[in-house]
Amino acid sequence: MSKQQTLDDIRNYYGVVLQTSSDLKTGACCTIDAMPAHLRQLLEDVHPQVRERFYGCGSPLPPALDGMTVLDLGCGSGRDAYLLSRLVGEHGRVIGVDMTAEQLQAARAHQQWHAQRYGHSRSNIEFVDGYIEDLAGCGIADASVDVVVSNCVLNLSPEKERVFGEIMRVLKPGGELYFSDVFADRRIPEALRRDPVLLGECLAGALYIEDFRRLMARAGCADVRKISDSAVPLFDAAIIARIGMVNFRSITLRAFKLDLEDRCEDFGQVATYLGTIPNHPHAFDLDDHHHFETGRPLRVCGNSFDMLAATRYAPHFRLSGDKSVHFGLFDCAPVGVATALTGAANCC
Repeated sequence: MSKQQTLDDIRNYYGVVLQTSSDLKTGACCTIDAMPAHLRQLLEDVHPQVRERFYGCGSPLPPALDGMTVLDLGCGSGRDAYLLSRLVGEHGRVIGVDMTAEQLQAARAHQQWHAQRYGHSRSNIEFVDGYIEDLAGCGIADASVDVVVSNCVLNLSPEKERVFGEIMRVLKPGGELYFSDVFADRRIPEALRRDPVLLGECLAGALYIEDFRRLMARAGCADVRKISDSAVPLFDAAIIARIGMVNFRSITLRAFKLDLEDRCEDFGQVATYLGTIPNHPHAFDLDDHHHFETGRPLRVCGNSFDMLAATRYAPHFRLSGDKSVHFGLFDCAPVGVATALTGAANCC
């Protein structure tokens, strides 16, 4: 199947076949329970027609976004984009990119409604009709974005390597990619990857987790961090019969545009969280095993140190140490947790 046919099938599934989230046949799209409490409160101020056409699989909205420029890939009807509009504030900017006309129509119809609801003098969101594989064609310049988010969309792309290359191009140095998506425990057979229903349900295009690790390494990202993950249930009997041998997981990940090492190295560095990130007064989680309690010093590897010191998170930490003395590998992996995402000696 050609790349264009794949894109046409996806556009039809999300623009015509699916009318609301209740039309989905799997549990790839998580419930509101997956969203932190402070975001659930903001969700009440999102227009109902925007909410009901939401097809995401997680809650990929990182903290500390005030004044940032955030790019939402595959924004759909705009639910996450409107949440981001609140989080970046009136002086921040949100760019939503999607290729489905029906979804963008729903998103654009409520821009002024949300601006008034949020007390903004004008909408701080721009919805762009385009392809996530060609962000240059969407007018997004090199190193112009602080944060890229995506909610269960990247699996749909027939050119995933190109997508991640574009993400790294548009991110500023120290910028963050924070996204949720569906991953598989094996490579999906070619015949199933062409099935338009399996593709639209975020299953056929799910990356094998090891292939994702290799792809990110080629894109220049040596250390990807897992935030959370959960199993994806398959509800439809016909879908189970076709692809039930594959185990799918919805995983939220973060990566930074930084020159990081491919192993966790020990330089004797320490990070102490100051408790100053909005809605995170008591603790901040860098990933699923770096839990920073406010005021409590934590030894970190060189990569973790840089993820804090060379990004927008730096003002919220007291950071001590440099890389003048090396103590060998840092045992950063959580005990008893599989490390397929980044390799046996890495932080994830």
